[in-house]
Amino acid sequence: MAKITLDNLAHSYLPNPTSEDDFALKQLDHDWVDGEAYALLGSSGCGKSTLLNIISGLLTPSQGRILFDGQDVTHAPTAERNIAQVFQFPVVYDTMTVRENLAFPLKNRGADPKYVAERVQQIGNMIGMEAELDRKARGLTADAKQKISLGRGMVREDVNALLFDEPLTVIDPHMKWELRTQLKKLHHEFGHTMIYVTHDQTEALTFADKVVVMYDGRVVQIGTPEELFETPEHTFVGYFIGSPGMNVIPAKVDGDRAYVNGSYVQLGRGYAPMDGKVEIGVRPEFATLSETEGLPVKIRRVEDVGRHKIIRAEFFGSDINIIANEGTPISADMNRVSFDPAHVNVYANDWRVKGEVA
Repeated sequence: MAKITLDNLAHSYLPNPTSEDDFALKQLDHDWVDGEAYALLGSSGCGKSTLLNIISGLLTPSQGRILFDGQDVTHAPTAERNIAQVFQFPVVYDTMTVRENLAFPLKNRGADPKYVAERVQQIGNMIGMEAELDRKARGLTADAKQKISLGRGMVREDVNALLFDEPLTVIDPHMKWELRTQLKKLHHEFGHTMIYVTHDQTEALTFADKVVVMYDGRVVQIGTPEELFETPEHTFVGYFIGSPGMNVIPAKVDGDRAYVNGSYVQLGRGYAPMDGKVEIGVRPEFATLSETEGLPVKIRRVEDVGRHKIIRAEFFGSDINIIANEGTPISADMNRVSFDPAHVNVYANDWRVKGEVA
């Protein structure tokens, strides 16, 4: 296990980058704490896999350094970094049995045969393939092969880090939940540093201690699931986290009020004048429909999703979502919406402004 330090790290696939836009991974300085589980979360093309491949040694960064426990490994090959990596598509040896595939990383390092047998049995049980351990990998489904690939990544206990690049893409939904649970259990038992790349917020939020949200080659926020939900530091985080995501509404902010089309929304903090694009962000969970309180809103439709209702509405020309608890009556007369001031965030040019306590 290792503390992983990213020092002035950036990468461009162009030979002579001249501007920030030329970088697939924009400058990043961060310490990945030894023994924590991280998720790299973002949409396709945001730089997640580029960063993971730099950490693993498959890619040398254009600038900066990467250190494991203070040792510079920027130019060290993957084999010297003592990491295990599981890729999006399964890589298994078809001519070997499941048992032989799982044992391969241990045998390759001269592990004691008794330990190898015990560890392989343990991992086989963990991935639900104990009945297929002596079956050849050839002919197994992609789902089963990916479980083997996951198991082979987890079989070593002495690695500096475990890296997962969208490993559950080909796994059926029920097994995804099982394997995420097993990965979490493995992390608690052995304390490996784990980095898990995904575009699925559910996978990220249920797996990780800290979620690293990436957008357009940049890390826009690192935080716990609660921090990402309560205080998104960038409008993309608010949009990407949550179902539905945060409402982002153009506004003019003056002190502890945000003005939308001449009407004001009360804020929980005070703000100095701001230039550029100014918006407020409100989670649907912190918006409330009413017949009498708040600003005018036009309901378009109501979706009952079981645990709650999602109200799709129009608010001064902006689309907004409101979440009401299951059982809450929704009537045609409810054409006003109010926001909890303590949970209204203010953004200038997409970045959250903290403001002063009102």
